Amino acid sequence: MSSRDDGAMAPHVVETIQTSPFDGQKPGTSGLRKPVAIFQQPHYTENFIQAGLISGLGDKVKGSCLVVGGDGRFFVKEAAQLIIKIAAANGVSKLVIGQHGILSTPAVSHIIRKYKLDGGFILTASHNPGGPKGDFGMKYNTHNGGPAPESVTNHLFELTKTISEYKIVPNVKANLDELGSQSFQIQGEQFTVEIIDQTKDYVEMVKDIFDFDLLRGFLKTKRVLINGMNGVTGPYIKKIFIEEFGLPEEMCLNCIPLPDFGGRHPDPNLTYAKDLVDIMKEGRHDFAAAFDGDGDRNMILGHSAFFVTPCDSLAVLAAHLETIPYFKRNGVNGYARSMPTSGAVDLVGKKYGKEYFETPTGWKFFGNLMDANRISLCGEESFGTGSNYIREKDGIWAALAWLSVMANTGQSVKEILTSHWSTFGRHYFSRYDYEQVSSEAGDKLMEGLTKLINDPKTVGMTFSDPTGKSYKMAACDNFEYHDPIDGSVSKNQGIRLMFEDGSRIVFRLSGTGSSGATVRLYVEGYEQESDPNSYLQDAQDVLKPLITIALRTSKLKELSGRDEPTVIT
Repeated sequence: MSSRDDGAMAPHVVETIQTSPFDGQKPGTSGLRKPVAIFQQPHYTENFIQAGLISGLGDKVKGSCLVVGGDGRFFVKEAAQLIIKIAAANGVSKLVIGQHGILSTPAVSHIIRKYKLDGGFILTASHNPGGPKGDFGMKYNTHNGGPAPESVTNHLFELTKTISEYKIVPNVKANLDELGSQSFQIQGEQFTVEIIDQTKDYVEMVKDIFDFDLLRGFLKTKRVLINGMNGVTGPYIKKIFIEEFGLPEEMCLNCIPLPDFGGRHPDPNLTYAKDLVDIMKEGRHDFAAAFDGDGDRNMILGHSAFFVTPCDSLAVLAAHLETIPYFKRNGVNGYARSMPTSGAVDLVGKKYGKEYFETPTGWKFFGNLMDANRISLCGEESFGTGSNYIREKDGIWAALAWLSVMANTGQSVKEILTSHWSTFGRHYFSRYDYEQVSSEAGDKLMEGLTKLINDPKTVGMTFSDPTGKSYKMAACDNFEYHDPIDGSVSKNQGIRLMFEDGSRIVFRLSGTGSSGATVRLYVEGYEQESDPNSYLQDAQDVLKPLITIALRTSKLKELSGRDEPTVIT
């Protein structure tokens, strides 16, 4: 590894820049996401970086070591250089940065944990569109490798509301394209930037988790498609699926990271990965997976585009986890899911005597449970699945886990699902996303639902759709989470309408959009049938009465002005 010392160049002077607060720099469930033009405003990104260092490290900033990586979207390199300048000015000792400024979100988490770093910045807006007119995002991960907990993000937000200055070394600039260490003298102290290979550490990790010999042999007999959606996973797909497993290049799609993701919306679902779905419908492939912009989300498809809901994916992997070498060695603790995610994994926990937890949306809520060795597997209905080897969800891990289950069972994706449903019953599940609804409309919707759940007459009421299908309300609330590890309380996490037959309707305003509001409607119905073929019904058909009740009760169409959702999953 090469090393360069520019200490003989012009002196690097720390400057204190006067600034003013910007409105709305509150991190959502996984960081701050805004249109690129907002981050490009003078002082905007600098303010957030300075506040992130203070809230994330406190008095431990000086001498700290951090990682920086992004998903390759537009403005990643510029933001990385700003972090270098501000970190140097604040006394950070070392930054570890992915070559070209690129590291997947799961890779960042692994690097923090492997090298015992103090935390890091991830430059991503995840599944949001990229490019000059797209979105950019930034989040801070702590020393356990996971997203900052609410105590840190709340402190960060408070700092952004009062910030009056930040420190910067304007003439420090690192070569992000050259592997190796670069050293700078900052007021008598050495500051190091180490540029690392994007994939090396991550690939070594997954080779230790899975049986690559088994997977290599299995894939020789199968036709699969792996879609990077022109996000960060492209280099990882090439290393694992082409170099390690020997897949032909034509089975690995969209594997070049692009600043605008090739004009696509890098969200692996049936709407935004329609090109992959259409190919799979031709029936020539056995398995497909797609990943989002920063590599933490996944979509799994079987032969003829048989779609695996993320809720079912979590439950199936829970039931087969011990077939994977990592879990054979380490055992399986409990499971956890986000509140909107269906209760399918809960039934696996009950059957195998494992703990199972229901948390708010946001991967940071799983971190305490993993750190306390209470869970080994966790997931969200928003196409996120992961385990305790890191503190982020991981798309490629999920695909490798599914291929491992297929290799060990000898079954197809569809056969694995139908076998699972025959044992546990099926949780029919659907999510309706109404994106970029006005904030006012979103607030009115939640206000109306709040009145409904606060009315003592609601529990016990019968709700019916035009066909006469009826559901009796058993309970309703605004989900509140009491963390069993640190005792923290997270309120107002989503309105739940829960019926006596186990069906649920959930409403949330999402924190991952960059403008306006995203209203998410989740509908779940549980069925246990004697005929296995009955489980193959379309979820939209089974859930139609509940969806009708949800739309009518919330007045979602009237308030949003939308006849149809932006995305249905």
